[in-house]
Amino acid sequence: MNYPIPKSLTEMITLSQQPVSEELVASAIAGVIQIARSQHLSLEDLKAEVLADDCLLSLEQRLWLSELVVLAWNGFS
Repeated sequence: MNYPIPKSLTEMITLSQQPVSEELVASAIAGVIQIARSQHLSLEDLKAEVLADDCLLSLEQRLWLSELVVLAWNGFS
């Protein structure tokens, strides 16, 4: 199944209602990057948000996710 890259928070919320798959996660990461860029956030701003402490992901998971975000960000350049 192909998922569109979300361009807004509303589209992200809609996407979050789908069953989790690798393709869905890739689409969500791409959407987060596009939304961050549209808000003129830097890669460092986005990494800081990903690395911020929360109750959903461990530090190890946040570090791994931030590495994925960097790779995806650089892939969109």
